[in-house]
Amino acid sequence: MAWRLLPLALLVVPIVEIAVIVWVGQLIGFWPTVALLLLESALGAWLVKREGLRAWRALSGGMRGGALPGPELTDAALVLIGGTLLLTPGFVTDVVGFFFVLPMTRPIARRIVQGYLARRATGYVSGRGRS
Repeated sequence: MAWRLLPLALLVVPIVEIAVIVWVGQLIGFWPTVALLLLESALGAWLVKREGLRAWRALSGGMRGGALPGPELTDAALVLIGGTLLLTPGFVTDVVGFFFVLPMTRPIARRIVQGYLARRATGYVSGRGRS
């Protein structure tokens, strides 16, 4: 079901991003908007590097310990997706990217993702998830 929404998202997200960038540009001016976008990208790249290394160490440590690395694997995926969103120019994708990458908001994102995956898995087990 979610994969069916991908073409729509690929159409809507750039339009929303352009609208928000134009709106911010009208509020603060062209060059401050460009500077803010560059600052967000630089901060995002630094943060993704730091949190990516931290997530990789936690994932590696969990696997060496013989435990199933559920939260660590989810964190690594969130940092990867968040990093991709942070490298995409725009304010909306940066907000979502920071939500996935920041250590204080990632646990919330992890709970949302794990809850969604648990509901999907339950649907597949009971036969309701096939479509």
